[in-house]
Amino acid sequence: MEQTLRVKRYDPENPESEGYQEYTVDVAETTTILDALLTVREDVDGTLSMRCSCRASICGSCAMRVNGQAKLVCKTRVNSVSPNGETVTIDPLGNLPVIKDLVVEFKPFWDKMKVVKPYLQPEGVVPVAEYLASDGDMAHLVGVVNCIQCGACVSDCTVLEVDPSFLGPAALAKAYRFVKDPRDGHQKDRLGALNESSGVWDCTRCMQCVEVCPKDVDPMGRIMLMRDMAMESGFNNTSGSRHTDSFAKSVKKNGRLDEAKLAIDSMGMFNVPAMLDSAPVGIRAMMKGKFPWKAHKSSEPEKVKRVFEKIEGE
Repeated sequence: MEQTLRVKRYDPENPESEGYQEYTVDVAETTTILDALLTVREDVDGTLSMRCSCRASICGSCAMRVNGQAKLVCKTRVNSVSPNGETVTIDPLGNLPVIKDLVVEFKPFWDKMKVVKPYLQPEGVVPVAEYLASDGDMAHLVGVVNCIQCGACVSDCTVLEVDPSFLGPAALAKAYRFVKDPRDGHQKDRLGALNESSGVWDCTRCMQCVEVCPKDVDPMGRIMLMRDMAMESGFNNTSGSRHTDSFAKSVKKNGRLDEAKLAIDSMGMFNVPAMLDSAPVGIRAMMKGKFPWKAHKSSEPEKVKRVFEKIEGE
Protein backbone atom coordinates (compact mmCIF):
# COMPACT_ATOMS: atom_id res chain seq x y z
CA MET A 1 0.00 0.00 0.00
CA GLU A 2 1.26 3.46 -0.84
CA GLN A 3 1.36 6.10 1.89
CA THR A 4 1.98 9.83 1.55
CA LEU A 5 4.03 11.53 4.25
CA ARG A 6 3.91 15.33 4.55
CA VAL A 7 7.16 16.16 6.33
CA LYS A 8 8.21 19.52 7.76
CA ARG A 9 11.54 20.66 6.29
CA TYR A 10 13.85 23.32 7.65
CA ASP A 11 17.39 24.11 6.57
CA PRO A 12 19.24 26.60 8.82
CA GLU A 13 21.40 27.60 5.85
CA ASN A 14 18.30 28.42 3.82
CA PRO A 15 15.58 29.32 6.36
CA GLU A 16 13.28 30.98 3.82
CA SER A 17 12.71 27.58 2.22
CA GLU A 18 10.98 26.25 5.35
CA GLY A 19 7.83 24.30 4.57
CA TYR A 20 6.39 20.85 3.95
CA GLN A 21 7.56 18.26 1.46
CA GLU A 22 5.55 15.21 0.46
CA TYR A 23 6.95 11.74 -0.04
CA THR A 24 5.13 8.56 -1.12
CA VAL A 25 6.41 5.22 0.12
CA ASP A 26 5.17 1.62 0.23
CA VAL A 27 4.01 0.48 3.68
CA ALA A 28 2.66 -2.74 5.18
CA GLU A 29 0.36 -3.39 8.16
CA THR A 30 3.34 -3.49 10.51
CA THR A 31 5.19 -0.46 9.11
CA THR A 32 5.86 2.23 11.70
CA ILE A 33 6.20 5.94 11.02
CA LEU A 34 9.92 5.55 11.72
CA ASP A 35 10.18 2.73 9.18
CA ALA A 36 8.53 4.96 6.59
CA LEU A 37 10.81 7.91 7.37
CA LEU A 38 13.90 5.71 7.16
CA THR A 39 12.72 4.50 3.76
CA VAL A 40 12.45 8.13 2.66
CA ARG A 41 15.92 8.95 3.97
CA GLU A 42 17.61 5.86 2.57
CA ASP A 43 15.83 5.48 -0.77
CA VAL A 44 14.24 8.80 -1.70
CA ASP A 45 15.86 11.87 -0.08
CA GLY A 46 19.12 11.52 1.80
CA THR A 47 18.98 15.14 2.95
CA LEU A 48 16.15 14.45 5.41
CA SER A 49 17.38 14.87 8.99
CA MET A 50 15.90 13.13 12.04
CA ARG A 51 16.93 11.35 15.22
CA CYS A 52 16.44 7.68 16.02
CA SER A 53 18.35 4.96 17.79
CA CYS A 54 16.91 1.95 19.60
CA ARG A 55 13.69 1.45 17.59
CA ALA A 56 12.26 -0.19 20.72
CA SER A 57 10.60 2.67 22.67
CA ILE A 58 13.53 2.86 25.08
CA CYS A 59 15.83 5.72 24.06
CA GLY A 60 13.14 8.31 23.32
CA SER A 61 15.16 9.99 20.58
CA CYS A 62 12.57 9.55 17.82
CA ALA A 63 9.81 11.65 19.40
CA MET A 64 8.06 13.82 16.80
CA ARG A 65 4.65 15.32 16.18
CA VAL A 66 2.43 13.10 14.04
CA ASN A 67 -0.76 14.77 12.82
CA GLY A 68 -0.26 17.46 15.45
CA GLN A 69 0.38 15.22 18.47
CA ALA A 70 3.70 14.12 19.95
CA LYS A 71 4.51 10.42 19.59
CA LEU A 72 7.42 8.02 19.57
CA VAL A 73 7.44 7.19 15.86
CA CYS A 74 9.20 3.86 16.44
CA LYS A 75 6.09 2.52 18.20
CA THR A 76 3.48 4.28 16.07
CA ARG A 77 2.25 2.23 13.13
CA VAL A 78 1.25 4.07 9.99
CA ASN A 79 -2.17 2.41 9.91
CA SER A 80 -2.93 3.63 13.45
CA VAL A 81 -2.81 7.27 12.35
CA SER A 82 -3.89 6.74 8.75
CA PRO A 83 -6.37 3.83 8.70
CA ASN A 84 -7.76 4.84 5.31
CA GLY A 85 -4.56 5.95 3.66
CA GLU A 86 -4.88 9.64 4.56
CA THR A 87 -1.77 11.81 4.27
CA VAL A 88 0.26 11.78 7.51
CA THR A 89 1.78 15.08 8.59
CA ILE A 90 5.05 14.88 10.54
CA ASP A 91 6.58 17.83 12.41
CA PRO A 92 9.48 18.21 14.84
CA LEU A 93 8.63 18.37 18.55
CA GLY A 94 7.03 21.61 19.67
CA ASN A 95 8.28 24.10 22.27
CA LEU A 96 11.92 23.38 21.42
CA PRO A 97 14.12 25.17 18.83
CA VAL A 98 14.44 23.36 15.50
CA ILE A 99 17.97 22.58 14.35
CA LYS A 100 17.16 20.95 11.02
CA ASP A 101 14.04 19.25 9.64
CA LEU A 102 12.80 16.92 12.42
CA VAL A 103 15.76 17.48 14.76
CA VAL A 104 15.24 19.82 17.72
CA GLU A 105 17.64 21.39 20.23
CA PHE A 106 17.27 19.73 23.64
CA LYS A 107 19.41 22.20 25.61
CA PRO A 108 16.36 24.03 27.08
CA PHE A 109 14.99 20.63 28.13
CA TRP A 110 18.18 19.64 29.94
CA ASP A 111 18.63 23.10 31.48
CA LYS A 112 15.25 22.76 33.19
CA MET A 113 16.13 19.26 34.36
CA LYS A 114 19.19 20.73 36.08
CA VAL A 115 17.06 23.34 37.86
CA VAL A 116 15.16 20.69 39.85
CA LYS A 117 18.43 19.10 41.08
CA PRO A 118 17.80 15.57 39.77
CA TYR A 119 20.00 13.79 42.28
CA LEU A 120 19.69 12.61 45.87
CA GLN A 121 20.57 15.01 48.66
CA PRO A 122 20.58 12.76 51.74
CA GLU A 123 21.05 14.00 55.28
CA GLY A 124 22.08 12.37 58.54
CA VAL A 125 24.53 9.58 59.21
CA VAL A 126 26.42 8.45 56.13
CA PRO A 127 25.99 4.67 55.73
CA VAL A 128 28.97 2.37 55.45
CA ALA A 129 27.87 0.89 52.11
CA GLU A 130 24.88 2.57 50.49
CA TYR A 131 21.63 4.40 51.18
CA LEU A 132 18.88 1.78 51.33
CA ALA A 133 15.18 2.08 50.55
CA SER A 134 12.63 -0.68 50.91
CA ASP A 135 10.65 -2.02 47.97
CA GLY A 136 7.51 -0.66 49.58
CA ASP A 137 8.96 2.84 49.87
CA MET A 138 10.00 2.86 46.23
CA ALA A 139 6.95 1.15 44.73
CA HIS A 140 5.11 4.42 44.14
CA LEU A 141 8.07 5.78 42.16
CA VAL A 142 8.14 2.98 39.56
CA GLY A 143 5.88 4.90 37.18
CA VAL A 144 7.86 8.13 37.21
CA VAL A 145 11.20 6.31 37.00
CA ASN A 146 9.97 4.90 33.68
CA CYS A 147 10.36 8.34 32.07
CA ILE A 148 12.70 8.08 29.06
CA GLN A 149 13.00 11.88 28.69
CA CYS A 150 11.77 11.84 25.12
CA GLY A 151 10.30 15.35 25.33
CA ALA A 152 6.81 14.42 24.11
CA CYS A 153 5.15 16.02 27.14
CA VAL A 154 7.21 19.19 26.73
CA SER A 155 6.32 19.34 23.03
CA ASP A 156 2.57 19.43 23.65
CA CYS A 157 2.51 21.42 26.92
CA THR A 158 0.10 24.33 26.37
CA VAL A 159 1.73 26.44 29.10
CA LEU A 160 5.16 26.28 27.47
CA GLU A 161 3.61 27.60 24.26
CA VAL A 162 2.96 30.94 25.99
CA ASP A 163 5.46 30.88 28.88
CA PRO A 164 8.88 29.40 28.05
CA SER A 165 10.02 29.99 31.64
CA PHE A 166 7.67 27.27 32.94
CA LEU A 167 9.72 24.29 34.16
CA GLY A 168 7.47 21.97 32.20
CA PRO A 169 6.03 18.50 32.81
CA ALA A 170 9.22 16.50 32.27
CA ALA A 171 11.33 18.46 34.77
CA LEU A 172 8.50 18.55 37.32
CA ALA A 173 7.93 14.80 37.01
CA LYS A 174 11.66 14.34 37.60
CA ALA A 175 11.41 16.63 40.63
CA TYR A 176 8.65 14.43 42.06
CA ARG A 177 10.90 11.40 41.73
CA PHE A 178 13.32 12.98 44.26
CA VAL A 179 10.75 14.78 46.41
CA LYS A 180 9.17 11.40 47.18
CA ASP A 181 12.38 9.41 47.50
CA PRO A 182 12.66 8.37 51.19
CA ARG A 183 16.46 8.67 51.02
CA ASP A 184 16.37 12.38 50.18
CA GLY A 185 16.67 14.82 53.07
CA HIS A 186 15.61 18.05 51.37
CA GLN A 187 11.94 17.52 50.60
CA LYS A 188 10.80 20.83 52.08
CA ASP A 189 13.57 22.77 50.32
CA ARG A 190 12.63 21.17 47.02
CA LEU A 191 8.93 21.92 47.51
CA GLY A 192 9.72 25.51 48.45
CA ALA A 193 11.63 26.01 45.20
CA LEU A 194 8.93 24.30 43.14
CA ASN A 195 6.31 26.51 44.82
CA GLU A 196 7.82 29.62 43.19
CA SER A 197 6.83 31.19 39.87
CA SER A 198 7.21 28.84 36.87
CA GLY A 199 6.80 25.84 39.16
CA VAL A 200 3.95 23.52 40.11
CA TRP A 201 1.27 26.22 40.23
CA ASP A 202 1.76 27.28 36.62
CA CYS A 203 0.36 24.02 35.22
CA THR A 204 -3.12 24.56 33.73
CA ARG A 205 -4.10 20.87 33.92
CA CYS A 206 -4.76 20.59 30.19
CA MET A 207 -3.94 16.83 30.30
CA GLN A 208 -1.82 16.99 27.14
CA CYS A 209 1.30 15.68 28.88
CA VAL A 210 -0.68 12.72 30.22
CA GLU A 211 -2.20 11.98 26.83
CA VAL A 212 1.05 11.96 24.84
CA CYS A 213 3.41 10.32 27.36
CA PRO A 214 4.49 6.97 25.83
CA LYS A 215 5.39 5.49 29.23
CA ASP A 216 2.36 6.47 31.34
CA VAL A 217 4.44 8.62 33.67
CA ASP A 218 1.47 10.92 34.34
CA PRO A 219 3.42 14.18 34.75
CA MET A 220 0.30 16.21 35.53
CA GLY A 221 -0.68 13.82 38.32
CA ARG A 222 2.79 14.23 39.88
CA ILE A 223 2.47 18.01 39.67
CA MET A 224 -0.91 17.94 41.42
CA LEU A 225 0.51 15.76 44.20
CA MET A 226 3.40 18.18 44.73
CA ARG A 227 0.91 21.03 45.05
CA ASP A 228 -0.78 19.15 47.89
CA MET A 229 2.57 18.34 49.46
CA ALA A 230 3.68 21.99 49.27
CA MET A 231 0.54 23.15 51.04
CA GLU A 232 0.88 20.42 53.67
CA SER A 233 4.47 21.61 54.24
CA GLY A 234 3.23 25.11 55.04
CA PHE A 235 3.65 26.88 51.69
CA ASN A 236 0.20 28.46 51.72
CA ASN A 237 0.87 32.11 50.97
CA THR A 238 0.95 31.80 47.19
CA SER A 239 -1.60 32.63 44.52
CA GLY A 240 -1.85 28.93 43.70
CA SER A 241 -2.63 27.77 47.21
CA ARG A 242 -5.04 30.67 47.76
CA HIS A 243 -6.72 29.78 44.46
CA THR A 244 -7.17 26.18 45.59
CA ASP A 245 -8.55 27.20 48.99
CA SER A 246 -10.94 29.78 47.50
CA PHE A 247 -12.16 27.33 44.86
CA ALA A 248 -13.05 24.72 47.47
CA LYS A 249 -14.77 27.19 49.81
CA SER A 250 -16.77 28.75 46.98
CA VAL A 251 -18.08 25.46 45.61
CA LYS A 252 -18.81 24.14 49.10
CA LYS A 253 -20.82 27.26 49.97
CA ASN A 254 -22.64 27.91 46.67
CA GLY A 255 -22.64 24.56 44.95
CA ARG A 256 -20.75 26.20 42.09
CA LEU A 257 -17.83 28.53 41.53
CA ASP A 258 -17.85 32.26 42.30
CA GLU A 259 -15.32 33.29 39.65
CA ALA A 260 -15.07 36.94 40.66
CA LYS A 261 -14.20 36.10 44.26
CA LEU A 262 -11.84 33.38 43.10
CA ALA A 263 -9.75 35.91 41.16
CA ILE A 264 -9.60 38.34 44.09
CA ASP A 265 -8.75 35.66 46.63
CA SER A 266 -6.05 34.19 44.38
CA MET A 267 -4.25 37.49 43.89
CA GLY A 268 -4.75 38.66 47.48
CA MET A 269 -7.27 41.25 48.63
CA PHE A 270 -4.63 43.93 49.16
CA ASN A 271 -2.34 43.04 46.25
CA VAL A 272 -3.01 46.25 44.33
CA PRO A 273 -0.32 45.74 41.63
CA ALA A 274 -1.78 42.34 40.72
CA MET A 275 -5.29 43.79 40.67
CA LEU A 276 -4.19 46.52 38.28
CA ASP A 277 -2.43 43.99 36.04
CA SER A 278 -5.65 41.97 35.84
CA ALA A 279 -7.91 44.96 35.21
CA PRO A 280 -7.63 44.79 31.39
CA VAL A 281 -8.73 41.14 31.48
CA GLY A 282 -11.70 42.05 33.67
CA ILE A 283 -12.69 44.90 31.36
CA ARG A 284 -12.55 42.65 28.29
CA ALA A 285 -14.65 40.06 30.14
CA MET A 286 -17.29 42.69 30.95
CA MET A 287 -17.35 43.90 27.33
CA LYS A 288 -17.94 40.32 26.16
CA GLY A 289 -20.68 39.77 28.74
CA LYS A 290 -18.63 37.12 30.50
CA PHE A 291 -18.02 38.83 33.81
CA PRO A 292 -19.66 36.91 36.69
CA TRP A 293 -21.41 39.72 38.57
CA LYS A 294 -22.71 37.36 41.24
CA ALA A 295 -22.30 33.79 42.34
CA HIS A 296 -25.10 31.55 41.12
CA LYS A 297 -25.95 28.89 43.65
CA SER A 298 -26.54 25.29 42.72
CA SER A 299 -30.13 24.08 42.60
CA GLU A 300 -29.08 21.27 44.97
CA PRO A 301 -26.35 22.74 47.21
CA GLU A 302 -26.95 20.15 49.93
CA LYS A 303 -25.71 17.39 47.64
CA VAL A 304 -22.52 19.35 46.96
CA LYS A 305 -22.03 19.89 50.71
CA ARG A 306 -22.40 16.17 51.37
CA VAL A 307 -19.68 15.48 48.81
CA PHE A 308 -17.35 17.88 50.61
CA GLU A 309 -18.23 16.44 54.02
CA LYS A 310 -17.45 12.94 52.80
CA ILE A 311 -14.10 14.00 51.31
CA GLU A 312 -13.14 15.98 54.43
CA GLY A 313 -14.15 13.03 56.61
CA GLU A 314 -11.82 10.74 54.72
